[in-house]
Amino acid sequence: MRAPSTHGRTGKGRSFGGGSPLVYAISLVVVALTLGPVLYGVLGGFRTNAQIADNPAGLPGPWVLDNYVSVLTGASFWQYALNSTIVAVLTTAITVVFGVMAAYPLARYEFKGREGLFMVFVVGLLFPATVAIVPLFILITQNLQLGNTWIGVALPQAAFALPVTVVILRPFLAALPKELEEAAQLDGTSRIGFFWRILLPLSGPGMVTVGVLAFVGSWNAYLLPLLLLQSDMRTLPLGVADYSSEYASDTAGVFAFTTLAMIPALVFFLAMQKRIVGGLTGAVKG
Repeated sequence: MRAPSTHGRTGKGRSFGGGSPLVYAISLVVVALTLGPVLYGVLGGFRTNAQIADNPAGLPGPWVLDNYVSVLTGASFWQYALNSTIVAVLTTAITVVFGVMAAYPLARYEFKGREGLFMVFVVGLLFPATVAIVPLFILITQNLQLGNTWIGVALPQAAFALPVTVVILRPFLAALPKELEEAAQLDGTSRIGFFWRILLPLSGPGMVTVGVLAFVGSWNAYLLPLLLLQSDMRTLPLGVADYSSEYASDTAGVFAFTTLAMIPALVFFLAMQKRIVGGLTGAVKG
């Protein structure tokens, strides 16, 4: 006689096919609180100032494209976007290169003080950039003479991104089989050769994860660019603030500018989210 199927059920006969209504309700509330302001800003860009004044919570009627066209045809938006792109790319490159170089010995080498050194990076996660903003400003502008330059912003941003980079990459690199390294050494490969030829290609998912996090963090950074960049060197978040101040009465235009400013980072993050999850999963398993 065939036993009844118990797939998807607990011992008390409750099915796991659906979640609790309370969980769904909480999830909907979180989604609404997260996406609500974003959708309001996006839709606000398709309205006129008169429509917003008459009915702030209404939908566009009629829909207008003038606000977005005005922002996209302006030279200032593309200058801000170019500055943000260059700073974000520099920050990402520095973070990934130095992060994987720091995580490699912490993950694969046995030496005295290794865990203490790793704890320095862990403690760095608790160190906010605002605490060091004055010393950083003096160091970058006076000592290094890098004020109002892209690299002057990218260096400190990469420094503050290194702790999370090392924390994510260390278990990922440690999870690679030691037998692989031993086999490479038997073939005459040095540790540096193993690092470049074998470890880096295999650690691609982890490097993509920290790279995306560094890029998005740099793209959205506000405080350091505000203090270190001026005039034509300013990044897109600063451009949003400048546009909001200059065109304070043009509410619909501000909505359009803000929406366009967040699209590149949002699209980039959504396109890479599967790789981010894969990299974080590998780090957790490690």
